[in-house]
Amino acid sequence: MWFEVGSLVVLTLILIGDLLLILKRPHIPSTRESALWVVFYVSLALIFAVLLWIMGDDQHAIEFVSGWLTEYSLSIDNLFVFVLIMTQFSVPRKYQQEVLMVGIIIALILRAGFIMLGAVLIENLSWIFYIFGAFLVYTAARQVFEREGADDDKETFIVRVLRRFIPIHDAYDGSKLRTTVNGKKMLTPMIIVFISIGVTDLVFAIDSIPAIFGITQVPFLVFAANLFALMGLRQLYFLLGDLLERLRYLKYGVAFILAFIGLKLFFHALHVNELPFINGGEHVDWAPEIDNWTSLGVIVGAIAISTIASLVASGASKKKDASTEVDEKK
Repeated sequence: MWFEVGSLVVLTLILIGDLLLILKRPHIPSTRESALWVVFYVSLALIFAVLLWIMGDDQHAIEFVSGWLTEYSLSIDNLFVFVLIMTQFSVPRKYQQEVLMVGIIIALILRAGFIMLGAVLIENLSWIFYIFGAFLVYTAARQVFEREGADDDKETFIVRVLRRFIPIHDAYDGSKLRTTVNGKKMLTPMIIVFISIGVTDLVFAIDSIPAIFGITQVPFLVFAANLFALMGLRQLYFLLGDLLERLRYLKYGVAFILAFIGLKLFFHALHVNELPFINGGEHVDWAPEIDNWTSLGVIVGAIAISTIASLVASGASKKKDASTEVDEKK
């Protein structure tokens, strides 16, 4: 218990310090600064895993690492939408750090709520694993077959509704939510950005929580994996920059992970089955149990393969474009 409480206190203090640093000195972080912060947070997560292994056991340590990597990959996928929002609303790059930090705090609050709800459901309703598994498989299919540009339509709808009911000025006033125009108090476009980020966080929280519960059912590990995945996300946004657009196959890797965890949840549901219309309400012993090492290998492999394939395809595309440009000049 003291390890759990101590860990959460330390991590909360780090997040508060990170937030105060942004508020005190809003700036565009350099590549070096962003890289150092990302390395720091990744190292912190690995140190946490080692401490779990030493103070607990290898099973909980592997569950944390698997959950952290899954949530991290989903968080990177989340960054694509953040880029879209920032671009669509022309958020000044100087204030993008504050927007991202607010988004991360909203995400933490939402996920904490979903984690508590999920823990209660799992404790009292074993059949919820069937629903979680089916939802993850559906999410994976949606991610693979979703039409490009669908998010653009959603954000446009949000903007139309907000502008219809709320007086919003067209120009930013720093990072302020309210400004005065000709003596009249008005909201700035920053309010739209924050609401859009919040809606995005809600959608990703709904997707990610069943995924992590498919790896571990320990609420502390579930929250820790989400916390470490979100820490450093702001710096990762500036570090990756244009590289995000090159990770074209990452969504397929994430979809594969979600589908895999969905099947794992379904098999687990069969093992703890209590539904009377399935095997007479008895546990289904023939269903395969996927161990933690296998889960970790599948997650790491899916992330690595989709990332490498994306970079290779992007490099080939650039060479082809360069060759075409040379031919046109000739």
